[in-house]
Amino acid sequence: MRRGATSIYLGLVTGAVPVDLGIGRTSRPLGPLSIDIVAPRETVFDVIAAPYAVRAPRAMRAKVTVLERGSDMVLAAHHTPIRGRLQATTVETVRFTRPERVDFRVVRGPVPHVVETFRLHQQGGITLLTYDGELGTDLWGLGRRWGDLVAARWQAVVAESFAAVKTEAERRADVRRPARRRQPRLEPS
Repeated sequence: MRRGATSIYLGLVTGAVPVDLGIGRTSRPLGPLSIDIVAPRETVFDVIAAPYAVRAPRAMRAKVTVLERGSDMVLAAHHTPIRGRLQATTVETVRFTRPERVDFRVVRGPVPHVVETFRLHQQGGITLLTYDGELGTDLWGLGRRWGDLVAARWQAVVAESFAAVKTEAERRADVRRPARRRQPRLEPS
């Protein structure tokens, strides 16, 4: 019995055995999260879209696998470490509306329903990146408790992604800024 329960748990956690029964569905919000990034909106958008590009950065290839590509949308598998060598794999559609929005919808994962949106708002030289979404689970109270566990980790991963996007976008923006010339210091005589 214990081996069977462990297998079911591992199947749920990793997304290998998605439970989408359509009964007792409850939803909960994800987010909101937001972060100010000192970079143009287009640069921030490019950083978010980079893992889904034809030539994705090497560091992202272990985290994202594009399964199908269209003109403004991809179907991608996202690999998220859970504990030790255990990782969750979610398959999501990712739709790009340049440069203001990226929408995600789970096709297969540890819960049957997730929709998320990244919005990019330019305010002078700063981009406000915001996140919100909805996570849904089946089986009434049992599903609600499972959804709370999944949502906590899900939002932590999004927060980590936001921090990485901020670092890379600000690095790219800094590289593009013209270097300020230092004025020679005059020593008093």
